[in-house]
Amino acid sequence: MILLVSWMLAACKVTRPYTGPQTDTNGLYRDGSGADTNTIANLPYTAVFTDTVLQRLIAEGITQNLDLRVAYTRIQQSQAYYTQARAAFLPTLSANAGVTESKLSDVQGFGIRTSLSQFQLGVASSWEADVWGRLRSNRRASLAALLQTEAAARAVQTGIVSTIASYYYTLLALDQQLVITRETVRNWDSTVAVLRALKEAASVTEAAVVQSEAQRYAAEVTIPDLKQNIRETEHALSILLARPPGPIERSSLEGQQALALLQTGVPAQLLANRPDVQQAEFAYRNAFELTNVARTAFYPALAITGSAGLNSLSLAQFIDPSALAASIGVGLTQPIFNRRLNRTNLAVAQAGQQAALYDFRKALLNAGREVSDALSLHATALEKMSVRTNQLSALEKSVAYTQELLQYGFANYNEVIIARQSLLGAQLGGVNDRLQQLQATVNLYRSLGGGWK
Repeated sequence: MILLVSWMLAACKVTRPYTGPQTDTNGLYRDGSGADTNTIANLPYTAVFTDTVLQRLIAEGITQNLDLRVAYTRIQQSQAYYTQARAAFLPTLSANAGVTESKLSDVQGFGIRTSLSQFQLGVASSWEADVWGRLRSNRRASLAALLQTEAAARAVQTGIVSTIASYYYTLLALDQQLVITRETVRNWDSTVAVLRALKEAASVTEAAVVQSEAQRYAAEVTIPDLKQNIRETEHALSILLARPPGPIERSSLEGQQALALLQTGVPAQLLANRPDVQQAEFAYRNAFELTNVARTAFYPALAITGSAGLNSLSLAQFIDPSALAASIGVGLTQPIFNRRLNRTNLAVAQAGQQAALYDFRKALLNAGREVSDALSLHATALEKMSVRTNQLSALEKSVAYTQELLQYGFANYNEVIIARQSLLGAQLGGVNDRLQQLQATVNLYRSLGGGWK
């Protein structure tokens, strides 16, 4: 009894209780300040993306995406391993039945019997007492692995939501750029017609007409590339939806409404909202418990075994009470010399735990970087959009003025060409600015951990 109590006290010191990794989230967001815990990560994607067409696409992606389905199968695998780890506390029970025919030599049979038949039927059981906490640590490690796969599935879902939204906004931007380019080609047609009329009136030369036609074709030649980009983006989005490549239903860029207030909360909330950070922490917890398992290998294992059955040399005597045999035993197995295998396993487990800690810290730092990048990108887009509005207003006036002056011979064709080229570039740039704003919102929502709740 004293020995048992001593063992139990020693067992408390073999394994160590889990403590989470030390984290310091101060300053994790660049230029971030305040203690407001409201964050857009807690919003459902329907509140962030108000376009109903996009909402339907995201819902379809969550339901049909193949990467997410693969992630769910990995959860099922981890669930099976966890169930197995819990079952390790139960005793084993096996049954056996058999008939053995033996041919004996004269010496073996003492000249009396040269053949032997043996009939067997029995059960055997064994149970390991978890004295040092090996089974408990292994169960906790399996639970951490299960939680890790669940966090990985959430990370896949946040990625799917953000990628679908990003592709969708890219399609809207490409559509808008295609509309602008086609409108520019039509405007060039009008300019070419004006220059031809001026050429017939001897106000400009044929060189001006040809140059304007060249600029018209320069704008038109970009249309096939825009169409190709649209098709490739549609195909990429189709794969996310587990569809064959095909067209994607969508609305327009002008109809999109970005969130007015981008609330980021406090950096410490990333621990609860970012699935990849959760995944990294569960990986550390798994490695921590596996280190506990490695420590228990240095101590003796206590096992209780038992068996019972019938054993006879003839079928007629098989049910006779004398054929009954049974045994029960208690055994201790203490490692003494196994070529330092246990030391190696412990060293490997401790190194794995340290590596998991570094991975967790890296995941947290990367999360802070992504949030900071998204905030900066959004601010940059708004700044560009403000300046772009003034630029577009000035260029639209420039085109109108030069077009009117050209008709009266007060401007040359070079001024018209430069004005139209500059306007087209600014219009396409304005679309990119708007796309940048929308994608910055998507990036911030994902980097804060939104999209899975």
